[in-house]
Amino acid sequence: MRSFHTATAGLTCMFALAITGCSAGSDDTTDATPPTPRQPSAPTSGSPSASPSEAASSSTAYAPYVSSDEASDNDSAGSPATYNLAFVISDGSDCTPQWNGTTAIADSATKSRISKLTQDGATVRVSFGGASGKELAVSCDSASELAAAYGKALDAAGSTQADFDIEGDELTDSDSVDLRSEAIALLQKERSDLEVSFTLPVMPSGLDDDSVALLESANEHDVQVATVNIMTMNYGESYTGDMGDYALTSAKAAHTQLKELFGTSDATAWKAMALTSMLGVNDVDNEIFTLDDAAQVREFAAEKGIGWVSVWATFRDQQCADGSSADDALTNCSGVDQEDGAFAEAFSG
Repeated sequence: MRSFHTATAGLTCMFALAITGCSAGSDDTTDATPPTPRQPSAPTSGSPSASPSEAASSSTAYAPYVSSDEASDNDSAGSPATYNLAFVISDGSDCTPQWNGTTAIADSATKSRISKLTQDGATVRVSFGGASGKELAVSCDSASELAAAYGKALDAAGSTQADFDIEGDELTDSDSVDLRSEAIALLQKERSDLEVSFTLPVMPSGLDDDSVALLESANEHDVQVATVNIMTMNYGESYTGDMGDYALTSAKAAHTQLKELFGTSDATAWKAMALTSMLGVNDVDNEIFTLDDAAQVREFAAEKGIGWVSVWATFRDQQCADGSSADDALTNCSGVDQEDGAFAEAFSG
């Protein structure tokens, strides 16, 4: 997972966002190195309708990214309100959705895993895309076919929440961007309760032009977007400062852009935003997101009324074993000194 500008009159309905629905990105940022087998690859860099007063007073939820097929002892740490199931992509050859491109969408083991995740009342959000593999919009030939593929995955997970993690080449591919927007709009006509979020890269300067173009496309196709989830991570080697400060700076810059783009209030723009951090060692040299950073981000999010905060990922929320390689810190541990589940506790407040 990783790394979410120009205001036009036509964009006003997009912020619709916290009330109806949209998205953004950065070409300077990329996801984490693909994890070990059976783990989804890390991203690089919804909230319900709410009035400004409701947005300001509502609490910030904790919604971590989890592996769709492999359970972690840290999944339930912090008592998540929602789990982001990573990732549904193409099987690599056609418009067939699969978990991580390898596991059948109706796999019984995955269904059992989802059942366990939701047994205490949490919901699941199906995350499409990610940093590796082929996103379905690149593989499907028509909007109706793509909408059906998305719907099949949502039905298999029993979910009414869809996250679209768009980054890398697929963020700059205008054809797939438009096809995806058309498909999501079709799907929302069929499913009035479908809550859509876009997960996109960000820099301390805010969202880039490709992300804005994606949001414009969503707006043009009448997509109703609940949340813009910005990936506060992997900024690049020129950024050597405090990761907590960078996360807040990025959020403030994106908030200003979203307000201007959509002509909405402060509170609504904050409520329609989510923040996702890559805990511990990031896959850019000199970037280490600490437990103090997590506490700082959580406090900021609660203060601003941000919709939800997330982390990449539950299976990394633990200290690396003695003698582990540097690569392990990008796949199955944090690379910092911590108790198991400590980041979840910090993010959940």
